Amino acid sequence: MSKNIVLKKGLDIPISGSPSLDVSKSMVPATVAVCPDGIRGLLPRLLVKEGDRVLCGSPVIADKKNPDIILTAPASGVVKEVVRGEKRKLLAVLIQTDAQQECVRFDTTDVKSALLSSGLWTMLTQRPYGILADPSVTPKGIFVSAFHSAPLAADLEFTLGNELGALQKGIDALATLAPVHVSLDGSLRESAFARLQGCTLHCFEGKHPAGNVGVQISHISPIGKGQIVWTLSLNGLAAIGRLFLSGCVNLRRKVAVGGPAALQPSYVETLPGTPMKEFAPFYGNSADEVRIISGDVLSGVSVGLNGYLGRDDDQITIIHEGYDKELLGWIRPFRFNQFSADRSYFSWLLPCKRYDMDTNLHGGPRPFLMNENYYSKVLPMDIYPVFLAKACLAGDIEKMEKFGIYEVLPEDLATCEFVDPSKIYIQDIIAKGIDLMLKEMA
Repeated sequence: MSKNIVLKKGLDIPISGSPSLDVSKSMVPATVAVCPDGIRGLLPRLLVKEGDRVLCGSPVIADKKNPDIILTAPASGVVKEVVRGEKRKLLAVLIQTDAQQECVRFDTTDVKSALLSSGLWTMLTQRPYGILADPSVTPKGIFVSAFHSAPLAADLEFTLGNELGALQKGIDALATLAPVHVSLDGSLRESAFARLQGCTLHCFEGKHPAGNVGVQISHISPIGKGQIVWTLSLNGLAAIGRLFLSGCVNLRRKVAVGGPAALQPSYVETLPGTPMKEFAPFYGNSADEVRIISGDVLSGVSVGLNGYLGRDDDQITIIHEGYDKELLGWIRPFRFNQFSADRSYFSWLLPCKRYDMDTNLHGGPRPFLMNENYYSKVLPMDIYPVFLAKACLAGDIEKMEKFGIYEVLPEDLATCEFVDPSKIYIQDIIAKGIDLMLKEMA
């Protein structure tokens, strides 16, 4: 195990609504969705039609560029509806689930073939750019973060601490493809995941985004031009391990449901693709007054009442929509119910206070604040976030490379966006920069 890596930069956001460590509900939803939209680099081709019967693990969507890469059904049932958007873009395949679940059994003799045929290959993300992993390349390493640091994130020690057998089997399988690195929460005296073998363990201490795998990679083995690494979530690693233990696809996970607007925040055991309507007990009759986010408040996706739990997400955040305007705004002398990262208010005198934050930005976009240190103090990476964002805006590929586009995904700069007094959507800028890199480097 490597020595502790202590990150001095970052920011923990004290938002209220932390879920209690108990599972309040376990379910197989009546309808589950297979959504290709969240996988960058996947060009979906539909393999089923309405009325078809599928088993858990049956192929549903394939990649047009590489037909061996497929998305499979997370549950058995009947294809209820194929949802399309503008220009017939494939948005989701809805499956009406069976009362008694049946699954396809896979041959797990060959690791790569098993991952491709089961659909679990899509759990792997390739950096740079955060695209679907290419089966034809060999990465310099596979990186897994065994802890979250985002606001109200799921406690992985609680959700997966009793699945060490599956996690170990997943590491054993992936280690045949490339060296595996697992990052642990160094603030814990003893982590259940410290007993994992066949991988290199790293300990990280610090504030968010210490739990982001991109930040961890930048301190373990930075990505240079021409280098490739793969990443996956701990839930993805557990799913791969279950495949090699049982021969079946099992994507069930404990999902943390919390946030200032959540009623009795706790955990729910369910499947990815679960409709947000299934979580109605957590937002009650206030669906029109809240924002429902699949993921965390900084980098999650606002899916709304008609959305679905993301394929890689183990967290749902429910937060109030902020419509109200404050009298006098920021010039008010006392704002004890407002959090400030730079001591503009008196919130720094109340370090244990949790705030009922909403979506109100308290202003609109304006020119960048020309102070690199303002953003760098919450980003524990050796890059220049302002210069990188401006290079992305300008479409200057040479400068994008110079300022660190290979090392980041939008989520890594989420804390910069949160503290930005200019109200600039930095994550969107980085995402568009990555899209330009993919287009120009193709």
